[in-house]
Amino acid sequence: MNNFVKRTLSGFLFVTLIVGSILISKYSFAVFFALICGWAVREFHLLTNKQQGVSVNLIAAFVGGILLFASSFVYASCIWRYSSFSIYGIYVVFVLILELYRKQTNPIHNWAYFILGQIFIALPFSLLNFILFINDWQPLVLLSVFVTIWVNDTGAYLTGVTIGKHRLFERISPKKSWEGFIGGGLFALLSGYVFSLLIPEIQLVHWLIFSEIIVVFGTFGDLIESLQKRTVGVKDSGDLIPGHGGLLDRFDSMLLAAPVIFIYLSLLF
Repeated sequence: MNNFVKRTLSGFLFVTLIVGSILISKYSFAVFFALICGWAVREFHLLTNKQQGVSVNLIAAFVGGILLFASSFVYASCIWRYSSFSIYGIYVVFVLILELYRKQTNPIHNWAYFILGQIFIALPFSLLNFILFINDWQPLVLLSVFVTIWVNDTGAYLTGVTIGKHRLFERISPKKSWEGFIGGGLFALLSGYVFSLLIPEIQLVHWLIFSEIIVVFGTFGDLIESLQKRTVGVKDSGDLIPGHGGLLDRFDSMLLAAPVIFIYLSLLF
């Protein structure tokens, strides 16, 4: 019961912070998600550094994630477009040069994993800026991404524990089932319908496609993060959120969904 209460309270606070930061203002979103981005990159490298011969500098990776997010924010929001990514580019070059002085046994691994963390973790978070400003300032559109992910997860869980029998990807995630995947997809369609009422500028058919894109690529994102954790032999990416694990455990579905959703919305607008 204590664990259930702790998990419920921390989950409620987590959702409240996300929703509040998006809806209050673009600056509350920028500050909150920049920190989340940097911390998620740090968690990623805490996992990769468990491998022999890999030792990415956690502070350098954390700062890199924040700089990429901040550069994307000022560009997408039209605050500063001229050379907005130049500081981030110079910083990446600095990190690569820094490896010359660290005297690590395999600097190539450190370079490769640092770049991978920026691409696989920081870039999807940074693309959230372009979704938010896809057509001026669209907080409900960005919020719909997270709500659809949460609705899909809830629907998949409820369906899976009720009638789930056929494993979706047992080698990586033994608890996921095809029944849960389909159930989550159906729940997500309801989410798409609701948002078509809130944002009628986007037609219902596009909201339904939007929802299923998140279901498919969100599931793949979840599986990829599960594969990473299994590879290094850990259950959670961290312990920042009591009862829920780390930030990567909460944002894994977004990592692949956000880039595809950004492309889809760009075509619509």
